[in-house]
Amino acid sequence: MINQGFIPVETYARWRNKTYNIIFKTNTKASKAFDVYLLVAIVCSVTIIILDSVQSIKLQFSQHLILLEWLFTILFTIEYILRISSIKRPRKYIFSLLGLIDLIAILPSYFTLFFVETNSLQMVRVLRLLRVFRVFKLRHYIKETHVLQNALRASRRKIIVFLGFLFTAVLVIGACMHIIEGNSKGFENIPQSTYWAIITMTTVGYGDVVPHTIIGKTLASLLMIIGYAIIAIPTGILSAEIAKKTTHALSHKLICSSCLKNHHDSDARFCKYCSSPLNLE
Repeated sequence: MINQGFIPVETYARWRNKTYNIIFKTNTKASKAFDVYLLVAIVCSVTIIILDSVQSIKLQFSQHLILLEWLFTILFTIEYILRISSIKRPRKYIFSLLGLIDLIAILPSYFTLFFVETNSLQMVRVLRLLRVFRVFKLRHYIKETHVLQNALRASRRKIIVFLGFLFTAVLVIGACMHIIEGNSKGFENIPQSTYWAIITMTTVGYGDVVPHTIIGKTLASLLMIIGYAIIAIPTGILSAEIAKKTTHALSHKLICSSCLKNHHDSDARFCKYCSSPLNLE
């Protein structure tokens, strides 16, 4: 937090308000420019993290990667401090999802300063991998995530019912395979047989567990075919909700210039209340 003892109250208030509008709002040129530059910084930082995981690149450009990493860490630290200093309720932001993501994005780099011993190198690698959380900061700037969130929230009951059915199905099929295959390798008990049913239904097929009987192979073939259809179900549920939300949003944009009413169909050409032509521009 900025010490107000050396800054006049009015000056600090103006600075705080201006900083808040730039960082948290998107209705000015300065705020839009801030979002664009920060977005570029996040993408560049994540790119550096990815390159740092490639051993050949790390050996050749180790110093450059470390320098750039700390440059972005300091940049994101300044951004985090400015967010806390400019908002009226800092505690609410600090413990919010976005606040925690912003904090997690910068902490691992500072933690590595305290683990410099040889036996702590493994811990350092783990902490450095946590820097990938910076990619979640992109959520600040992708408005379409709200559409996806609303669609997931609206379809959660259908998806929960579907997952319940799926869990029951793999459990029953796993039990059947345990009976059919007996004590052959991989089907000694129901949990192992259920594991086989899951990887078969999802068409992953590791190949570590395979049926040997004719009945078992037949059931496995049917399960693979059913798996393709099952994968499409949650996709269809979510796609239908996204389409519904998008259509609902478009219906609000179509406002009749005569009666000033909305809630028209997305393909409407005339007002359904007064029959006047709609302005589709």
